[in-house]
Amino acid sequence: MKPVRRAGVVIKPHASGVADLIIALTGYFSAKGIGVVLEQAAAEKAGRPDGLPRDLVPSASDLIVVLGGDGTLLSVAHQAARAGIPVMGVNLGSLGFLTEVPVAEMELSLDALLADGTNVRPRMMLESTFRGETELALNDIVLNKTARARMIQYAVSVDGREIAKLRADGLIAATPTGSTAYSLSAGGPILHPSVPAIILTPICPHTLSFRPTVVSSDARIRVELRTPGEEAFLTLDGQRGGEIGGDDAIEIRKAGVELLLVTSPKRNYFGLLQEKLRWG
Repeated sequence: MKPVRRAGVVIKPHASGVADLIIALTGYFSAKGIGVVLEQAAAEKAGRPDGLPRDLVPSASDLIVVLGGDGTLLSVAHQAARAGIPVMGVNLGSLGFLTEVPVAEMELSLDALLADGTNVRPRMMLESTFRGETELALNDIVLNKTARARMIQYAVSVDGREIAKLRADGLIAATPTGSTAYSLSAGGPILHPSVPAIILTPICPHTLSFRPTVVSSDARIRVELRTPGEEAFLTLDGQRGGEIGGDDAIEIRKAGVELLLVTSPKRNYFGLLQEKLRWG
């Protein structure tokens, strides 16, 4: 990990207490001689005129601190992974599997990061190729029917071999990190983030035989739509995407970059599951 000389701050603007946290973070980094790069919404909260558009913050920073929820973190994860900079999510919401650092442990987590970086955990990303365009996702790549469409038909191939043809509302290709997101709601398994795998979870399939399936992270996955005349949506991390035609194909594989996620030294993954899913 490269030295942190500039820390970016991205926020959920309407989160409770976010303005005070921006001031606290700015003071923390200033005391350590680290410059602060604020996105526009954060700059407005702090009364500063120098805010940047959110999509420019990763390239101007050596670290990003997200004040908000998982959706806010996902909005910058793909750019941070490409830039090779760590991201720390401070949870200002309720669930928060990615923004796992509570406010009370924010400075403790930053201290550990700046001291030796041992609380940085690499997270696998997925890469999708569609119509010649390549995009990254941290949680999942989702193929879904449109609001007015009937079930869509598609075929799934792994490493060049067709493994299933089915009618369903869609398909989720998820990373282990994304196993606790949409895939879990659709009946998929929970995987530890260190497991090298990709989860394929059908959405409301019109069959009982194709169940959520875990394949190697080295697998090359191809999803072919076979619904002429119908349209579907391709969505990455619930943030980006668009319509696709009824005979298009999507290629999915492990990305060549990872997200460097900053965690709290006081927490571990199973403790996070116990807390968020109320186990026990």
